[in-house]
Amino acid sequence: MALRHIALFRWSEDVTPAQIARVEEALGRLPGLISELDGYSFGRDLGIGADTYDFAVVADVADEDAFAAYRDHPEHQAALGIIRPLLADRAAVQFSTS
Repeated sequence: MALRHIALFRWSEDVTPAQIARVEEALGRLPGLISELDGYSFGRDLGIGADTYDFAVVADVADEDAFAAYRDHPEHQAALGIIRPLLADRAAVQFSTS
Protein backbone atom coordinates (compact mmCIF):
# COMPACT_ATOMS: atom_id res chain seq x y z
CA MET A 1 0.00 0.00 0.00
CA ALA A 2 1.64 3.23 -1.14
CA LEU A 3 1.12 6.29 1.05
CA ARG A 4 1.12 10.02 0.44
CA HIS A 5 1.82 12.43 3.28
CA ILE A 6 0.81 16.06 2.86
CA ALA A 7 1.74 18.75 5.38
CA LEU A 8 0.48 22.31 5.11
CA PHE A 9 2.06 25.21 6.94
CA ARG A 10 0.77 28.67 7.75
CA TRP A 11 3.65 30.90 8.80
CA SER A 12 3.55 33.34 11.69
CA GLU A 13 3.24 36.96 10.59
CA ASP A 14 6.86 37.81 11.42
CA VAL A 15 8.46 35.03 9.31
CA THR A 16 10.95 36.40 6.79
CA PRO A 17 11.79 35.25 3.25
CA ALA A 18 15.23 34.25 4.53
CA GLN A 19 13.66 31.93 7.10
CA ILE A 20 11.49 30.32 4.43
CA ALA A 21 14.57 29.88 2.24
CA ARG A 22 16.24 28.07 5.16
CA VAL A 23 13.21 25.75 5.39
CA GLU A 24 13.46 25.05 1.66
CA GLU A 25 17.16 24.30 1.97
CA ALA A 26 16.58 21.84 4.82
CA LEU A 27 13.72 20.10 3.03
CA GLY A 28 15.64 19.99 -0.24
CA ARG A 29 18.30 17.78 1.33
CA LEU A 30 15.88 15.11 2.51
CA PRO A 31 15.35 13.13 -0.72
CA GLY A 32 19.08 12.45 -0.95
CA LEU A 33 19.26 11.36 2.69
CA ILE A 34 16.08 9.35 3.27
CA SER A 35 15.94 6.33 1.00
CA GLU A 36 12.31 5.57 1.92
CA LEU A 37 11.13 8.62 -0.03
CA ASP A 38 9.75 7.54 -3.41
CA GLY A 39 8.64 11.06 -4.29
CA TYR A 40 9.09 14.39 -2.56
CA SER A 41 8.04 17.91 -3.39
CA PHE A 42 7.40 21.13 -1.54
CA GLY A 43 6.72 24.75 -2.29
CA ARG A 44 5.28 28.11 -1.42
CA ASP A 45 1.64 28.86 -2.11
CA LEU A 46 1.20 30.79 -5.36
CA GLY A 47 -1.37 33.12 -3.84
CA ILE A 48 -4.00 32.48 -6.50
CA GLY A 49 -6.72 31.11 -4.22
CA ALA A 50 -8.51 32.18 -1.06
CA ASP A 51 -8.05 30.58 2.36
CA THR A 52 -4.85 28.74 1.52
CA TYR A 53 -1.89 27.73 3.59
CA ASP A 54 1.51 29.32 2.89
CA PHE A 55 3.57 26.21 2.16
CA ALA A 56 3.09 22.53 1.40
CA VAL A 57 5.17 19.36 1.59
CA VAL A 58 4.21 16.14 -0.23
CA ALA A 59 6.04 12.89 0.51
CA ASP A 60 5.33 9.57 -1.20
CA VAL A 61 6.43 6.37 0.52
CA ALA A 62 5.82 2.65 0.06
CA ASP A 63 3.98 1.88 3.30
CA GLU A 64 3.48 2.75 6.97
CA ASP A 65 6.95 1.51 7.91
CA ALA A 66 8.53 3.75 5.27
CA PHE A 67 6.46 6.69 6.52
CA ALA A 68 7.65 6.04 10.09
CA ALA A 69 11.26 5.89 8.87
CA TYR A 70 10.81 9.25 7.09
CA ARG A 71 8.94 10.82 10.00
CA ASP A 72 11.52 9.74 12.57
CA HIS A 73 14.67 10.24 10.48
CA PRO A 74 17.13 12.59 12.25
CA GLU A 75 17.42 14.88 9.21
CA HIS A 76 13.64 15.19 8.96
CA GLN A 77 13.49 15.94 12.67
CA ALA A 78 16.19 18.59 12.17
CA ALA A 79 14.10 20.20 9.41
CA LEU A 80 11.09 20.19 11.73
CA GLY A 81 13.25 21.94 14.31
CA ILE A 82 13.64 24.79 11.82
CA ILE A 83 9.96 24.77 10.80
CA ARG A 84 8.11 24.51 14.12
CA PRO A 85 9.16 27.90 15.57
CA LEU A 86 7.86 29.60 12.40
CA LEU A 87 4.38 28.08 12.44
CA ALA A 88 1.09 29.75 13.15
CA ASP A 89 -0.78 26.62 12.03
CA ARG A 90 -0.14 23.19 10.54
CA ALA A 91 -2.35 20.55 8.97
CA ALA A 92 -1.37 17.10 7.79
CA VAL A 93 -2.90 14.02 6.23
CA GLN A 94 -1.68 10.60 5.16
CA PHE A 95 -3.69 8.57 2.65
CA SER A 96 -3.34 5.51 0.47
CA THR A 97 -2.46 6.08 -3.17
CA SER A 98 -2.83 2.45 -4.25
